[in-house]
Order: sequence, then C-alpha cells, then structure tokens
Amino acid sequence: MPTLICGSIAYDTIMVFGDRFKNHILPEQLHILNVSFLVPDMRREFGGCAGNIAYTLKLLGGEPLIMATVGDDYQPYDYRLQKLRLAQSHIRRIPDTFTAQAFITTDLDDNQITAFHPGAMNHSHANHVNEAKGVELGIIAPDGREGMLQHAREFHAAAIPFMFDPGQGLPMFSGAELTEFVDQASYVAVNDYEGQLLQDRTGQTLEALARKVKALVVTLGARGSIVMTGGRRLEIPPVTAERVLDPTGCGDAYRAALLYGIAAGLDWPVTGRLASLLGSIKIAQRGAQNHRFTRDEVAQRYQEAFGARPW
Repeated sequence: MPTLICGSIAYDTIMVFGDRFKNHILPEQLHILNVSFLVPDMRREFGGCAGNIAYTLKLLGGEPLIMATVGDDYQPYDYRLQKLRLAQSHIRRIPDTFTAQAFITTDLDDNQITAFHPGAMNHSHANHVNEAKGVELGIIAPDGREGMLQHAREFHAAAIPFMFDPGQGLPMFSGAELTEFVDQASYVAVNDYEGQLLQDRTGQTLEALARKVKALVVTLGARGSIVMTGGRRLEIPPVTAERVLDPTGCGDAYRAALLYGIAAGLDWPVTGRLASLLGSIKIAQRGAQNHRFTRDEVAQRYQEAFGARPW
C-alpha cells in the first residue's frame, strides 16, 4: 500500500554533552540564562521526520512516498535517497533556501536541547496531496505550519486515511486547529508530553479525542506506550534495547511501524508491539537512519520479546 509521508527532510547536527543539563542550569537564574556546553562528540546525520519515517518503513517492506521541500544544499540527501531507492518524485526544491537543519545537544539523561532552522520546510504548502497518485494511507509529520494544515485538509477531501503526528510542531497550532486535525485524521500519535499539551490546547481529554479516530497512540519512552482504540486501552510493553545510544529518531521509527501495521492489516496489539520493538532497535544506533535489519530479523526479535512472530 503506497503511503504518503508528509513531513520534513533535514540535516541533523548532533552533539553529545558528557554530563547532565540539570547540573549546569540554576532554576532560580533562568531569567538570565547563559550557558555553554562542551560537546567533543559531534556528527552530521540525515534526518527530518519524513526522511526518518520513510527509511524505516522501507526496511519493513512498506511503500513510502516522501512529500517534502528542500533547499539548494540538498545534493548529499538526494544521493542517499537514490542509493536507498526511495522515490523523490514529490520532493520539491525551493531555490535560495537551505534544507531544514536541526542542531541537537543531548545529555547523559537523554534530555535534548534543539535549535531548528526550517529553511525550505516553510514552503511545504507548495506540495499538494493530490499530486501523489495511488496513495491509500498517509501521515502528517512535523513540517511547515501552512503545509500541515493544507495537507490535512487535502487528505480529508480525498478520503485518504492519515495519521496526525504533530511532534515538536504541536505548539504552532491553536486549540481549534488541533481539533480540526483530529476531526480529519483517522489516527493520532503523540508522546506523553505532546498528549498533555494536546489536552490543554483542545480542552478535551485523550479519551475523548480517541473516540474521534480509529486509534490514538501515546508513547511513554522506556515505559512503553498506550493505544486507545474502539473504546479499549491497550498497554504496550517496552522492549529492552541492546544499548541506549541515541534517542534521536526513535519516535519516527515507532511511527513507521505503526504505518506498516495499518497498511498490512495487523491488529493493534501486534502493531503496537512491533512499533515498540522498532523504537528499541533505533535507540541502539547513533542517528535517525543508521539502524539496519531484515524482515526476518525483525520477526525473530519480535518472537524473542513477545513469544510469537508478527507475520
């Protein structure tokens, strides 16, 4: 099933601070905050929610189509997507802009401080859902504000089911706009912080919002996740990672597995557990697109974690 991935393409500059932010930030001095973190470990990775989700979905055997906007510095990413055989027919270049750039500093507790330059992402509304033919499922991941609103309306008008994944873009929207997203979507995926913010902005509980969609998923980090569907609340257990190296992109790997499960017709207990497993696979590797696996390897690791194979 072709799945349209609407979201960002970005370069991630990732820095690791060998201490804890809390040891260097004085709460009573936040009004005059002036801190500097020494980061001897730095690398540049391919990222952006659309790129990350498409990467993992392709590994699972899905059919991702990326819809994104990029800048004049896109060539290295272009070459990478060619090597991965990921279609670029809906990636639009915006002249005189940079591709979106994230500068991420992570501490030893996996807390993150991120500076983000949107660049070409601000022009995401130049793309239109109806330009992608044969699409049967989609996702709206963090992207330009106007593009996210427009693409949701276009998915809805075309009767294409889609997942609303606001991510760090959630604060851009009013309560009325977030309610509109949920009313149009078939699925919603948030982490626990975003879930609380979604409730605060809309004035509705997650349980009430879940009744509007086929499923609402809340990830809880190392505590697993929750799937609210059909009036049920499914507790999805976490999968212990081989090692905890880098949380960047774990949510995107999780969402790729959700999309795969939906497209493949898997039930929610299996889909949620598959997503939990993919998050644990990703966190054991640096960067958002450096984890590798075969479908057989995933099935075997799923069986080891849950006692049965997913397919």
